[in-house]
Amino acid sequence: MTVAIYLAHLNPVTKAHVEIINELKNEGQVRILPVIFMKNKKEINSRSFPFSYELRKKMLHAVFGNNVTVVPNYTFYAPFAKYMPPMLSPYSWKIKKQILDGVETDYFTYTGDKAEGFVLKLYGLNPRVGKRKETSASSVKQKMFDAAMGKDTDWESYVEPEVVRIIRESWDVVKKFANAEDLTYRVLGMKFPSIGFW
Repeated sequence: MTVAIYLAHLNPVTKAHVEIINELKNEGQVRILPVIFMKNKKEINSRSFPFSYELRKKMLHAVFGNNVTVVPNYTFYAPFAKYMPPMLSPYSWKIKKQILDGVETDYFTYTGDKAEGFVLKLYGLNPRVGKRKETSASSVKQKMFDAAMGKDTDWESYVEPEVVRIIRESWDVVKKFANAEDLTYRVLGMKFPSIGFW
């Protein structure tokens, strides 16, 4: 059976993500690898990456139950600059090994980002670059932040009811980052927190 490896931020899990995962499920087993950034054994969360791995995993299991596998194999450890430049840095090859850990059959990786797909191809990770869905997680996240600051938004219409409940239960996280500055670097289609980059 072919394994579809879905690499994504999933901050938060939106209906667009659910649609992608359902499409991948039609082709075989789905392994979801939410990206994680670690510094001093602690996950870095920020305006761009507000929800922890455990919360994102909870969102995915709330929607899909045990029909998908969620693993923390797509983890970068500070300083993130050590993964640069791709291909030349030995640390960047460790990410490939992490992504494929536990995969013993034919596989392909899935991304909605062309630049990231190009990098995955360089690493021989059999990428399939999907068409970006109309609604991005970034726009949903901004609507959530606006709601946390008292504005009337429709963010809940872009998220499955099970995920809405989890976000509502973790609303303190949304409020915490609603007014925060967005401190990120974008490198070859991949966003990194500026905290821990150097």
